[in-house]
Amino acid sequence: MGVSFDLFDTLVTADRPTDPAAAVATELEKRDVDVPDDWSDAYTELHIDAPEGAEVPLPAHVSRALSSRDVSYERNAARRAVVSAFDPEVETRSGAVEAVEAAREHGPVAICSNCSVPELVGRTLVRSAFDRDDFDAIVTSVGCGWRKPAPQIFELTAAELDVATADLVHVGDDPQTDGGIEAVGGTALLLADHPLESIPARLAGHEQTDEP
Repeated sequence: MGVSFDLFDTLVTADRPTDPAAAVATELEKRDVDVPDDWSDAYTELHIDAPEGAEVPLPAHVSRALSSRDVSYERNAARRAVVSAFDPEVETRSGAVEAVEAAREHGPVAICSNCSVPELVGRTLVRSAFDRDDFDAIVTSVGCGWRKPAPQIFELTAAELDVATADLVHVGDDPQTDGGIEAVGGTALLLADHPLESIPARLAGHEQTDEP
């Protein structure tokens, strides 16, 4: 059995900009980028026609939004602005450490997270109670190109843990995204039904149920 955890709002809480477009604009201006007057419109428009379920990295979206308004900028300005705009304060949620420790008793453990901002998952972990070594794999949508509930991200997570998708248990808070594991035969443990404090016992029960 392998276990994967959603990161944001499952293992940790992380503050996010209340107005992402404005936060990115502020960081762009710090890098001498001429932000267009209608930036709020440009930011919300679709600029990249991605396949269903695919992740569009936010720096790529911001770059296209600027280009749509004929704004020129230094090559890496969009990426650096996005990374800085989404630089969170992080709090590890109660029961999270114990849940991950319990999962490790049953097999390999991964993070499987939707996140369109490069470096954000790494920065979040550094500021949490976790170490990178607590996880055998870290799979992000910005890294693999697919967002939960797309089956590809769960299949990759299972492959990284060297388990079948049917043997992957995924813990998360969002029925729509994290519940997608069930479409590939895995098991979803959603926090609304299974709070973090209950995960150790739930995993033990799941493994016993799977024993021949």
